[in-house]
Amino acid sequence: MPEQGPLEARFTVETAKVLAEVAHNRQKDKLKRPYREHVLAVGDALADFDDDIRIAGYLHDIAEDTPMTRQALLDMGVSDRAVGIIERVTKRLHDNPDDYQAGIRFIAEDHDATLVKIADNAHNSLPERVQALAEKWPDKPPVTRYADARPVLYAAVAEPEIRKILERINPFLLPELDDMLDEADDTDYETLSYETVPAVEPIEAVEPVEPIEPVEPLAPLAEPSGTLPVEPVETRRD
Repeated sequence: MPEQGPLEARFTVETAKVLAEVAHNRQKDKLKRPYREHVLAVGDALADFDDDIRIAGYLHDIAEDTPMTRQALLDMGVSDRAVGIIERVTKRLHDNPDDYQAGIRFIAEDHDATLVKIADNAHNSLPERVQALAEKWPDKPPVTRYADARPVLYAAVAEPEIRKILERINPFLLPELDDMLDEADDTDYETLSYETVPAVEPIEAVEPVEPIEPVEPLAPLAEPSGTLPVEPVETRRD
């Protein structure tokens, strides 16, 4: 029996989660909180989507904030698709990293990257974080750009997909989503009229048909007066 080579290791969602936690372990966010909490929350928010999107969610900042390269990720077994998503959401890889809104428009050109960025945006926009950032930067809190980015991102994917993410990571943004949908709906409900279904014309009454007079029954046949003679039938014997 021929020897089998070692099984090729598969890069799983769980592997991405562990890698994200290790890679960002010593990092802090703007509020001096452990940054790993953010990347784990973003990955968790994408639990309703396929593995490549979830992996990209956990690793969405690994190319931004660590020395990890594209080739290193590919060598680990991360798929080309997941690496492509990570690169698209990595600001330093954009043509103009300082133009935040241009970067958002670039991300919104790709469905999968948009889902990851919506999760990222939603976690950065949690109410208590918004309040803390506003207190730290009262003149221009960083969350202002997050709010400006959401209409662009929401327009790039289906509404049910947005809801799945927000319900997991930041339900406080759901009313804002509903308001955006209401604003986008240009139906004039005040003057909306429904077409009247044409009435079905009644069927004309049919005059009753006069009953047919009963027919007298036929008289019974007379009994035969006698029997007819029957000639004998020869029996054939072979």
